[in-house]
Amino acid sequence: MNRRDLFKFQLYVAGDAPNSAQAIDNLAAFCQAHLPDQYEIEIVDVFREPKRALAEGIFMTPTLVVLTPPPVRRIVGTLSHAQTVLLALGLKDLTA
Repeated sequence: MNRRDLFKFQLYVAGDAPNSAQAIDNLAAFCQAHLPDQYEIEIVDVFREPKRALAEGIFMTPTLVVLTPPPVRRIVGTLSHAQTVLLALGLKDLTA
């Protein structure tokens, strides 16, 4: 994986719950810092689209689904630990 890959994210949230708002803010800050101009974020509110969330197997929020680059991955939580997110995305080489 390299820095040229386009990252497509779906972030499943529960309305305006504090953890959901924190995850949105943390993901935006993470992408701006580590993936400038290389990402797309779709926010999916499970209260507005419950059938979609169930069809995708989302049972906890916030949940980040990384669609591209493959493989598809899921990260549950507020994304407050950037180092953990980097490792989960396979970008540990960017931390140096």
